[in-house]
Amino acid sequence: MSTSARPAAAHGGPHLHWSLVVPVKVLARAKTRMAAAAGPHREALALAVAADTVAAALRCTRVRDVIVVTDDPLPAADLAALGARIVPDVPDAGLNPALVYGAGRGRELSPDAGVGALSADLPALRPDELARVLDAAAAEPEAFVPDAAGIGTTLYTARPGVAFAPAFGGGSRAAHRSRGAAEILLPATDSVRRDVDTPEDLRAALALGTGPRTAEVAARLPSLA
Repeated sequence: MSTSARPAAAHGGPHLHWSLVVPVKVLARAKTRMAAAAGPHREALALAVAADTVAAALRCTRVRDVIVVTDDPLPAADLAALGARIVPDVPDAGLNPALVYGAGRGRELSPDAGVGALSADLPALRPDELARVLDAAAAEPEAFVPDAAGIGTTLYTARPGVAFAPAFGGGSRAAHRSRGAAEILLPATDSVRRDVDTPEDLRAALALGTGPRTAEVAARLPSLA
């Protein structure tokens, strides 16, 4: 099921606020598909991408909290300095349990807010585009945004009082659809879908316009010149 930019007021209003959970890998294991292109800058690139994603999410008017789930002290410190709340991956049982744990913390902080899981790989994220997507998601019990490739997911949301049950992993777009989550496909929201896993993805994100941290690290990569 897809949804357009219809008003969300019928289901609680367009001004629902959100706690977004952002999972950040230990940098030594991050961006492995960028190893050849990024070389010694791979970990710096992974941190830059996450920082630009979190910074943009924090600037979104619909976002009350950004909760970063990570066991790496370096991104924990950098992202906390931006204003994110940091929690460890206490379950240590994979991505979806980590997201559920983070969402639980979000609901403790803001019981009246929706909760969402946002990819840490969106360096071109625009706060206004994220706000439009979240307003559309406010009309649905559960919703998600597919990635640019149409296979994965960059954002999954659940309204207050709705069970938070993300299905990230291989083929998560199909998995979220099969569970009945509404697919959010709005025009001019490319920055919410453009995740970065490969050099080609990074080139596409740079063409959209990334945050300053990603742009600075990318400028050091000869393969992207």
